Amino acid sequence: MPHTVALVGALDTKSDEYAFVRDRLRDAGVDTLVVDTGVLGEPGFTPDIARDRVAAAGGGDIEALVRAGDRGAAMAIMAAGATRVVADLQERGEIQGAMALGGTGGTSLAATAFRPLPLGFPKLIVSTAASGNTEMYIEETDLILVPSIVDIAGLNRISIRILANAAAAMAGMVGAPAPQESGGKPMVAASMFGVTTPCVTRARARLEALGYEVLVFHMTGSGGRSLESLCRQGFFAGVLDVTTTELADHLVGGVFDAGEDRLTAAGATGTPQVISVGALDMVNFGPMDTVPPQFRGRTLYEHNSSVTLMRTTPDECAQLGAEVARKAAAATGPTTVFLPVRGVSAIAVEGGPFFDAEADERLFGAIREGLAGSSIPLVELELDVNDPAFADAMVDTLHAAIAAAH
Repeated sequence: MPHTVALVGALDTKSDEYAFVRDRLRDAGVDTLVVDTGVLGEPGFTPDIARDRVAAAGGGDIEALVRAGDRGAAMAIMAAGATRVVADLQERGEIQGAMALGGTGGTSLAATAFRPLPLGFPKLIVSTAASGNTEMYIEETDLILVPSIVDIAGLNRISIRILANAAAAMAGMVGAPAPQESGGKPMVAASMFGVTTPCVTRARARLEALGYEVLVFHMTGSGGRSLESLCRQGFFAGVLDVTTTELADHLVGGVFDAGEDRLTAAGATGTPQVISVGALDMVNFGPMDTVPPQFRGRTLYEHNSSVTLMRTTPDECAQLGAEVARKAAAATGPTTVFLPVRGVSAIAVEGGPFFDAEADERLFGAIREGLAGSSIPLVELELDVNDPAFADAMVDTLHAAIAAAH
């Protein structure tokens, strides 16, 4: 049975390119469903799903959009319509992949339609925007962006090679046999950073020995958003949130900001969780010369040539502690907070470059105060975050909470 890929894009301006990709996919044994999202003119060939149907799915009328001549408003309607159309096709099993070509406008429209598709469902865009900051398009999904090198504006010796490669990649993805699953083991999410790696490595080994599949997320903004998204979707039996450093970047303005919703999904879904304060001693920036001028007088540490760390102040730590406590106290499921009194990261231990007893005490004190009177257990251990005993204690608590919940 052949697989089918939805090709989503503007056939009024890019019909030659879409026809080329359609034919390459068909040559590879893959069927296509072409979805027209164009609003400027008539399509260059007849699509499988016409633009009037897409506009209607987005709550608009194509003729009215054409008459109005407002490209921004039209793109919003067509993006909403494409999202609905593609989701319906996927839910009915009529497509096994989704692909698009475009500049920034086409990429934005297709990314809006593709991001809600399930994790692992092949989704690819050949884009002029693929070599810049792509976070706004990808967010926390597995959407693939392929740099177009030249504009999506005609077929030439460069564009046909790029488009042919992209079509082959999509054909390979939809035709590949599904990988063998891990046997239905319950999954646990764990949050890690370089300065908490020994802790999470120890915890992961123990959790795997207990029969869990462990997904480790690197706390670089996108990692935290991915953890939260998958938790909201119900993927995890539990969350071992050792490393909450992204909260500091959100508060102070670092580059690894995961947004306001970090540390909320497990609590909102009732997923058992163990929370700690790993790497809340730091805010993250790029190379040293990219640190904002207002922070140049702060305690800085060059983690590597690409990452500069800045020590959080006592006042910032107090705010972070209050936020951890607030979000933990709002949880609807089993939640325990662990404090490593001897150091919250590998470089915050006594003698380390980020050791600051006052800042740590403000962090811990705010958590104690915020959880006072709540039902959330607070465990304080005279250990640093990377002590094996600290990892073991967190794993034991999480395992017991998961077992009790099931």
